[in-house]
Amino acid sequence: MRHLEFQLDGQDHIQLNNLLKVLHLVGTGGEAHIRIDSEEVRVNGEIETQRRKKLRAGDKVEFGKVVITVQE
Repeated sequence: MRHLEFQLDGQDHIQLNNLLKVLHLVGTGGEAHIRIDSEEVRVNGEIETQRRKKLRAGDKVEFGKVVITVQE
């Protein structure tokens, strides 16, 4: 497993699809939507199908062999 941290840097949230794009875990927004719709992403241990799920500090995202922790 690869562990990453994402800093919100003053923002109060980031959308799930944007997080996958910003971290270059997917090539396009369309691919992010497909991966989320295919139930390949977990947020805080639960399968997440909301493409624009708002992620806040403390949330944990699992995608493939990557675990991302959202930080303030």
